[in-house]
Amino acid sequence: MTADTAVLLVCAGSASRMGGINKILHPLGNTTVLLHGLRTFCQCESVAELVVVCREQDLPEFMRILEHEQLPVPVSAVAGGSTRQQSVANGFAAVRGDCAYIASHDGARPLVLNADIERVIADARSCGAATLGVPVKDTVKVVREGQICETPDRSLLWLTQTPQVFRRSLYEKALKQAAQSGRDYTDDCQLVESLGIKVAMTRGDYSNIKLTTPEDFAVAEALLAARQKEREKA
Repeated sequence: MTADTAVLLVCAGSASRMGGINKILHPLGNTTVLLHGLRTFCQCESVAELVVVCREQDLPEFMRILEHEQLPVPVSAVAGGSTRQQSVANGFAAVRGDCAYIASHDGARPLVLNADIERVIADARSCGAATLGVPVKDTVKVVREGQICETPDRSLLWLTQTPQVFRRSLYEKALKQAAQSGRDYTDDCQLVESLGIKVAMTRGDYSNIKLTTPEDFAVAEALLAARQKEREKA
C-alpha cells in the first residue's frame, strides 16, 4: 500500500461548549485525545505525513508534546485561523511532502477506526473525493419559526464524519477559489463541491463520535472499554 496521503488534524476549535477546557489535550483512556488520534493515523499505511492545526496560543504546548512523542511518520504543528477554512488552509500550506491526497480530520474525533481511514482514502483514490459518514437513525424535521414544515426522506440522509479525503490538486484549487470569492465553508466537502465535484460517501462507524460537550467523554470512554474487551476476547 502506498503512503500517499497527508493528514490535516484540525484542533483549532474554541472549546466554547467544553466550558473552556481544551478537549484536544484532555485525558482519554490511558493517553490524551490528541495522542490517541495521532497514534491511530500513524498506524495507517496510507499516511505519509501529519500536520496538527491548533490555536495560536496552544502552539507551544502542542510542539512540546510532539517533540517528546516518538511517532513513525513526520508530524508538524501550525497555528490555525479564525475559521475552519482558514485553519485547513494554514495546515495545507504546511504540508512538506509531495503527497497526492489530503485528508482533513477533526481532532475531536479520536475514535476513528484504522480500517475506515484506509477505506475512505481508497475511495478518494478512485474518484478524487470521499468522506466518511453514516446513515441517520432518527427521523429528521425541517423547522421554521418553531413549526415543522418538512420531513426529508430519511433514506437519503447521512451524518458526515471525517476524515474527508481529496486529490491534492482538487483541494488546492478549491481553497484558492474560496479565498478569491470570499466564501467561507465550515465543511471541506462543501469546499470541494463548490468546484462542481461530487464527493463519494464512504460508510463509516457510529463510534466515530465528535467530542463536543463534557458528556461526550463518558461515551468515548465506554466505547474504548468495549473495544478493549473485544480485543481481549480475540
